[in-house]
Amino acid sequence: MTSNTTSQVVNPSSPVLSPVMQAVVGDYADDGYADRAQGYDWVGVIVRAAGDKQIDIKVRARSDLKKPTCQFDGKAVLMGQDEAHGIIFQTNANNTQIFFQFKENTLTIDGQESGALSYFCSGGGSLAGKYQKLKAPIELM
Repeated sequence: MTSNTTSQVVNPSSPVLSPVMQAVVGDYADDGYADRAQGYDWVGVIVRAAGDKQIDIKVRARSDLKKPTCQFDGKAVLMGQDEAHGIIFQTNANNTQIFFQFKENTLTIDGQESGALSYFCSGGGSLAGKYQKLKAPIELM
């Protein structure tokens, strides 16, 4: 008698992500990223799971030809989700609340005081804005 069962190998170092985390984890970039080969400035956001309800966020800007214009490292906690707003995470940095809204493969970063988001950037830049989810890992230069 033969058995028709299949066994699945589970990798203990790869935790199963919740649907919320599966939806938000990834690499995001602003519009300039598509034209990076032509020398355009760009800002990218790397989002990784840091638990069931927390994400690790790294914001990086182009750094191949000059000093990067924006940089941020932090963790954000899940605030909630609904159909109208998508999935929202929040953190506190530079004495203000920063919101990370994920909806339809778009990440929108905004703050309670939007001027405070310029602290993490130079040359008049700001973390505030919209970032599209990339199909491939971001190419940090």
